[in-house]
Amino acid sequence: MADEVLPETDVTAPEAAAPEVAVPEMAAVAPTDSSTGSVVPSLDIGSQSSADAPVAVAVQHVVRGRTLPDGTVVATGRRKTSVARVRVKKGTGKITINDREFAEYFPVERYRLEVEAPLKLCGVRGDVDVWVRANGGGLAGQAGAIVLGLARALHAMRAELHPILAEHSFLTRDDRMVERKKYGHKKARRSFQFSKR
Repeated sequence: MADEVLPETDVTAPEAAAPEVAVPEMAAVAPTDSSTGSVVPSLDIGSQSSADAPVAVAVQHVVRGRTLPDGTVVATGRRKTSVARVRVKKGTGKITINDREFAEYFPVERYRLEVEAPLKLCGVRGDVDVWVRANGGGLAGQAGAIVLGLARALHAMRAELHPILAEHSFLTRDDRMVERKKYGHKKARRSFQFSKR
């Protein structure tokens, strides 16, 4: 069985050649409008004229602040569990938080720089007075809430500041919150200490 030789076959002459079938070429058919029967012009890639180019539409941004009759702009900012109600009006650059001086309320320089950032970015640090009522949370949360409220107030005051404020993420609400504690756990995920013996 292992020494069996297969008969040789001639590969040059096929036993039964399949008849050749002529395939008709597809004619280019122009698209037609079914309602009128007229030919609809089609465009190839790169042949679009400037007259047919889509027109850029100006996007209306949501303004999350309001202007009072006396010219004061009011906005609200939130961060963690803190809420800051911010009032901005033309002035000399004084910042008051919960009826206390700015430097007294935020003794840590990092928080002061964080609150001043939107004002310095827009170039109005010495031109407006800021009054803030902040409650809830700690200093970090309140600083973040004030920044959001301040950015929203500046946006309501001058709409052309939107691109620069949005580029630096001052108009974005930081939605991170503390995860709730679960039963059977010491904290949100931390379990009680386990002792085998």
